[in-house]
Amino acid sequence: MGLFFRRSRVLGRGVRLNASNRGVSFSKRFGRTTVDSRGRVSVRLFKGLTWHGRLWR
Repeated sequence: MGLFFRRSRVLGRGVRLNASNRGVSFSKRFGRTTVDSRGRVSVRLFKGLTWHGRLWR
């Protein structure tokens, strides 16, 4: 089992700075949808179920 690091800081309303083993990224929340600077998107379908996808690679 590996060791993982992840840290988030809230910068403002709906904006986060995320740091992990892979580097640093920003994420912005729009209602039920979250988009980050690495091109990932998450949509909360309902409580307990979320869809994840990619906008670009």
